[in-house]
Formats: sequence, structure tokens, C-alpha cells
Amino acid sequence: MEIFNDLQEDISTEHAFEAEPVPSLSETITPRSLVFSFIIGATLSVVAMKVTLSSGFILSLSIPAGLLGFYVSRAWIRILDYFAVSHLPFTRQENTIIQTCVVACTSVTFTGGFGTYILAMSKKAAGGDVKDDNNIEEPSIAKMITFLFLISFAGMFIIMPFRKIMIIRHRLTYPSGTATAHLINSFHTPQGVKQARNQVTLLFKSFGGTMAWSFFQWFFASGPGCGFKFFPTFGLEAYKHGFFFDFSMANVGIGMMCPYMIVFSMLIGSIISWCMIWPYIQTKEGIWYPSNLGPDSLSGIRGYKVLIGLSMILADCLFVFLSIMVRTACAMVKRRQQASHGVGGGGGGCNMQQPFQCLDATDRPARSFDDRRRAQVFLRDEIPNSVAIGCYVLLSVVSIVAIPLLYPQLRYHHVALIYLAAPIFAFCNAYGCGVTDINLGSTYCKIAMLVFGSWIGVKGGGVIAALVAGGIMVSILGTAADLTQDLKTGYLTLTSPRAVFISEVIGMTLGCIINPTVFWAFYKMNPSAAGGDMSDTPYAKLYRGFAMLSVGEEGLPGHSMFLCKLFFALAMALSAVREVANRKQWRVRRYIPSTIGMAVAFIMPPRMPVGMAVGSLVAYLWEKADAARGRMLSPAMASGFICGDGLGSLLLSTLTLVHATAPICIKFLARGDNDRLDAFLATLPAT
Repeated sequence: MEIFNDLQEDISTEHAFEAEPVPSLSETITPRSLVFSFIIGATLSVVAMKVTLSSGFILSLSIPAGLLGFYVSRAWIRILDYFAVSHLPFTRQENTIIQTCVVACTSVTFTGGFGTYILAMSKKAAGGDVKDDNNIEEPSIAKMITFLFLISFAGMFIIMPFRKIMIIRHRLTYPSGTATAHLINSFHTPQGVKQARNQVTLLFKSFGGTMAWSFFQWFFASGPGCGFKFFPTFGLEAYKHGFFFDFSMANVGIGMMCPYMIVFSMLIGSIISWCMIWPYIQTKEGIWYPSNLGPDSLSGIRGYKVLIGLSMILADCLFVFLSIMVRTACAMVKRRQQASHGVGGGGGGCNMQQPFQCLDATDRPARSFDDRRRAQVFLRDEIPNSVAIGCYVLLSVVSIVAIPLLYPQLRYHHVALIYLAAPIFAFCNAYGCGVTDINLGSTYCKIAMLVFGSWIGVKGGGVIAALVAGGIMVSILGTAADLTQDLKTGYLTLTSPRAVFISEVIGMTLGCIINPTVFWAFYKMNPSAAGGDMSDTPYAKLYRGFAMLSVGEEGLPGHSMFLCKLFFALAMALSAVREVANRKQWRVRRYIPSTIGMAVAFIMPPRMPVGMAVGSLVAYLWEKADAARGRMLSPAMASGFICGDGLGSLLLSTLTLVHATAPICIKFLARGDNDRLDAFLATLPAT
């Protein structure tokens, strides 16, 4: 929270930049900023794709995007200075454009559904639970690119008419956008330049080390079950239950970035599910469910994992959704009352605890110099509301005609209904995100899946229709919330909203081409990295299971619905207790696990939470030893781990494509198995 405390200081940010003129649109969106955006966006898209496919996590890449944009641009300027080539100075507005463009490009990995609804349509995700091909859609790169271009831009246009209401009139905080703006502003001060240099140096060191480690591991993984990835860290018995450290540096990096409570909750959830619940249910094989089913069948053990985890996620989403709706309504009523009485707003009484971050740092009785200057720049370059609404209508018409041609399971009137309802939900989601910093696009996605899946039914291809409808909704709503966050960043860095919007469009365009290509590379070169082993894509299983529930698909294992209701009630109670504890400031609040963290662990293999716990432990010990350097440098090191692991996976996929095989297989066996292996090898003739 130090970032937001800094923002409340009396020192004026804009006084420090008062001598610098505000650049024009052509000086903000420059060729060099677009080139750097493409390079960094393509690199981080590989990283985001690897993380999304392997763990389902949605990482914010604002920190590495801002760091790399600043560092690469400064390095380019030094090169030009060395050769005495004239150039314009690198400004914070250009840094904002690069960051916006890169984040827009990488966000398509989530809104595009590569680890969720796209993969959930595939035959591998369906397992043996599909009776006809009408509920199967194998990934196709041409279809994915076309679909993304149809759905990815509407959310930007529909939210633009509300930008003044949210940022100028209601002065919503948008904590992530505010934090990013603070980071960019600090980069362009003398102290910030030194700090950024240290962060980027560490980022590249961890990046290079992780790449080298990934390549080193490959030499010992010549077959199934070979390599350090299968090292039984806590013994063979724990290994059988999935508890071991697989040396995945991406999981370590994620753990360094995640809050400690989330990682702790995931460990608790893994222990409860993989050590207690699933072993008990496996003893009921042949009683509760048939014993001849494969591991991918929803009628078997996988059905319990998906349905119980899904019920807990829905309970948490429902609780958060209702709480945010109430909170948002109260905030709007309060501001209306203050406006009618001529009061500027005090912003007191906000609870700073998760998951409801209400940081009313911008609610001040009088408008400061910073506010006046920022509002002047924000209102100077406008996109007419008529143009934005007209573009949304045009995109809607094109999608209504084209999407049913790509996915015939969803008819024209279904798509039309989605685009009619989307503006209302987009405003609610963007407003709630400004108050709470929580993007509920995935929650609205599940609502859309439930509505359209039950409407169309399994015989009409309702599983695919539900997934496509959810994809349209999450793309529109997610893009709208992301743009408002970026507009807030632009507002605080004196970047023209028109420039922010254009850079968002450019970044989204790049993302609609780069991300399907990256996904296809993973999917074809190394199937295990993109769905060949569905245990590594937990959210694809969740989305498939929810779509099948929405159409009323039969064949679920025995007692599964009872267990779903039980765990739904338990999750709802846990969410309520956690919120009350935060409100009342109970001491025990720090030890109440997160519902969503536990729910994901019910599906995710335990090795992922174990790797994340290692990362959290590293970050914790680092902050204990040196709090200032730990907080400043740990995000950079984590970013290097994640980037290096992602690009290392792409390198190994390329080796698979050229049919390169590792020379060595290293395996870990029990003593008895090793004795039997030695005895067998002794019977073979000597070579």
C-alpha cells in the first residue's frame, strides 16, 4: 500500500514536470514507441500464454511492461547519442503508450480464452463425455484470429462515452491504473532512473538464468517421467499425491508476486483436496462411479474435482459480485448526495483490506494544481461520443452476422442479445473496477454461459454456444475495464486520452495476431504445454464443466451434486466470515484462507502451489532481510523468472518441432524398484 500512501502526500507531482511541455499526439505515438511495443508485446505474450496454459493465472504484466519500455527506450536513446543522431527526448507519455500497448496485447491471452473457453471446446477437454460432434470445436488459427478481431474492440468503444463520468466527475481511483501511473512518473525523475536501472538489471539476470536452467533440464528429459521436473522433493509417498517441487521458475515467480494469503490458501486447499478428499472418493470407485472410466471423464473422479472446485468459485464470485454491486450503488448514491449539497467528498471510512480496496485518494474537497492540469489535458483531445457509439453499433452488426458463421451453435438473435446487454454490464463492471480494483468480467462470462447454455440445450450444441457466449461477454467487459484503467494512467501522466485509446487499439490488434500464433506454436509443437495433459489446464476443465452443467448434461458421478451444494455453502460461509473479520479488524483475519485460492487448488496439481510457496518464501525472507530492496526488486526478479520460463518453453517446443531428443533420462525410483531394475538389467547381454 506504500504506492497509494505516496500519492496522498502534499508534494505535487505535476510541479516536478511543469517545465516539460505536454507532447502532441504525433510526439506521443511515435514510430519508436510502436516498434518497442511490438517487440515487448510479442515477448510478454509468450510469457502470458505459458502462464495461462499451465496454471490459468491472470498476471498483471504492467510492471515488466513499464520497466522494459523505459529501459529499452533509454538504451535506444543512448545509442543515438553515441552516434550523434538527433532525436526527441523520451517522455513519460511515450512510456505510457508503450505500457498501454503492451498490456493490451498481452491481455488478449485472457480475453481470448486460450486457457479457458477456446481450449474447453476441444476434444481433449471433453474427454469421453460428448455424444456428438456438435459440442466439439477443435482450435483453428484462422477461426481464432477472426473471432478475436470480431469481439476484441467493441468494449473500447462502448466505454469511451463514460470516461468523463468515471475519471473526472466521480474521480474513481482505479488502483492498478493509479499504481502504474505512479511507477511511470517515478521513472522519469533522477532517483527513479537509478531505481529502474537496478530493477531491469536484476530482471535480465533472472531472465537469463532461468533460460539457461530450462535448457539444462532438457538434457535429462529424454522420455516420459524423466528430468528434474519429477524430483520427489518430499519423498515418494508425497510425490504420489502430487506434492513435489518441479523446478518451474514461472511458478516461483508467480508466488513472489501473489499475496501471501493466496499462496497459503492454495496450499491449504491442496492438502484438503489432494490428501484427504480425492483419496477418499477414489475408494468409492465402482460404487459412486464406474471403475472403467478414464481420468478425463466428467463421470469419474475428474467430475468431482471440476464440480466441487467450480461450486466454490461460483460461491466466491457470487458473494463478491453482490458485495460490489451494493458497494458501487452506495458509492454512487453518496456522490450524488454530495453533489446535490455541493460537497467534494471526504473519502473517509474506507476499508483497505482485500478483496474490497476502496482507495478514495482522489476525493479531495478542493481541486489541486495537479487535478486542474490533468483535467485540462484529459478534456483537450476528445473522441466524439457519436463516433464511439456508431463504431460500437457497426462492430455489433458485423459480429451478429459473422459469429454464427464461425460457430453455428450460436444463432444471430443470441449474439444480438449479448451486444444489447453488454453496454449496461460494461458500465457496471468498469465502475465497480474503479471502486474495488476487481474486474468481474469472468463472473459475467459465467452468467452468460448459464443463460445461453440452458436456452439452447445440449442437442443444439449448447456446450459450444455457452462457451462462445461467455467468450464474447468476457472480451467486451474485460476490454472496457482495462481501457478505463489505462485512461486513469494516462490522466495521471498527462497522456492524451485519444493517444491512450489509439495505443489500446494498436495493442489489441497486435494481440489478436500474436497470441493465436503463440498458442498455435505451443499447441502444435508441444501438445503437453497447451492441453495435451489437461491436468495442466485447470480453467479449461472448469469452463467445460460449467458449460455442460448449463445445458443439463447427464452422466455426472454419484453424490456429486450433494457435494457441490455442501462445498458451495461452505465457501459462501468462509467468504462471509472473512469479510466480517476484515470489517471488524479481528486478529484472526490474517489466518482465514481465501475461498478462491482454495477452490483453484482443488483442480490444480499440488506441484504448482508448492512452487508458488517457494517463491513466496523467497520474497518473505528477502523483505525480512532488507525491506526496502526486497519490495523494490522482488517484482523485477519474479518478472525475470516468468519471462525466462515462458521463452524457455517456446525454445523447447522448437526443439520438439525439429525432432531433437534429449540424450539422458534421469528418473527417481524407490529402493525396491531400483533393485528390480538392476536385476533386470543384469539379465541383458553386455554391449
